[in-house]
Amino acid sequence: MKIDFAQLHRQVVFGKSDGRIIWQPRIGCWYSDKLFEKQPLPAPFTGMDLPAIYRELNCSARIYDYDLCLIAVEHPAVKIVTHAINETDTETVIETPVGTQRQVLRVTPTCEYPKHVKWPVSCEEELKVATWRKENTTWRWDPSVFDQMYQTWGDLGAATMCLPRVNIQDLYIDTMGTQNSIYALYDWPDTVQAYFRALDECHDRLIDVINASPIDIINFGDNLHGGTLPPDLFVRYVLPTYQKRCEKLHRAGKFVHAHWDGDTKPLLPFARQTGLDGIEAITPKPQGDVTLEEIKDALGDDMFLIDGIPAIYFDHTFTIDVLEDCVRRLIDLFAPKLVLGISDEISSTGDIERIRFVGKIVDEYNAKPKKTTRL
Repeated sequence: MKIDFAQLHRQVVFGKSDGRIIWQPRIGCWYSDKLFEKQPLPAPFTGMDLPAIYRELNCSARIYDYDLCLIAVEHPAVKIVTHAINETDTETVIETPVGTQRQVLRVTPTCEYPKHVKWPVSCEEELKVATWRKENTTWRWDPSVFDQMYQTWGDLGAATMCLPRVNIQDLYIDTMGTQNSIYALYDWPDTVQAYFRALDECHDRLIDVINASPIDIINFGDNLHGGTLPPDLFVRYVLPTYQKRCEKLHRAGKFVHAHWDGDTKPLLPFARQTGLDGIEAITPKPQGDVTLEEIKDALGDDMFLIDGIPAIYFDHTFTIDVLEDCVRRLIDLFAPKLVLGISDEISSTGDIERIRFVGKIVDEYNAKPKKTTRL
């Protein structure tokens, strides 16, 4: 039977699904790695694009492509020029009225994504330039892109978007690199605080645009990891910004969750203080550092778990029985506050047919009468 997964997705997260859950695995890594390595997709997926593969597997997609509907608009005086240095390296120079930033990216034969040779910020003066840019960035909504995304994905999932990374995670992953960022926190505290204020204000302007848009499932795509973000830094920087963001988004009726995909045990005790409706990609043992029961204890009955199945269970290293046991335990512990998925993607070596196997377990569960729900 054909399912309108976009409708079911919204019903689940807004508590109107009559106890049903949704199976929403991310398979982009499996797909893109095969394309990058020029490997043919196995039958029956040969020649298919991602939406067609999801339809063949009869499951929902988490569609962050809707991010493209939100356009950052920099100050008109900002000039960005990119040119190739050599066969592997590309330099981007960003000129502003207050100074210049420079970034160098390098492509490698083993990954489709380039790595940083020179981060956009590597000195205090560049961070001051980055601050000015955030202070002068506004946002606009492009309805034509929204329509284009809907034409591509249709009813495979509800429109979803990621907010840019929060303060310290922005420094770690987008702006400076982890080690440089840790030094900056202590060596340039006033400059870092000014950047964080500018970033938060920039994101507040973005939230105003989001709140006026039809996208009502919002993710904080932060990739939190307890190994680089200990509790003291989380409480000092991330927690208050989460609380402020959630309050503003909730006033517009948005469902809000965050992406925590590293070791999460040190951070889970703060989960219910964040204001989030749920957390995405928490990875259980043996891949992560927490048990399913520890996750349940942290989230309680009020927060959603989004994902939950260790990605390694889709490789043949583990039997199908191990995968099945995990799926049934997740459903027992978290349903109906569960958007079942993979923490956080099936790998390029995973067995894609196990996606279909999990879907049958979810269909079986959804078909059963529900006596009570915990909504």
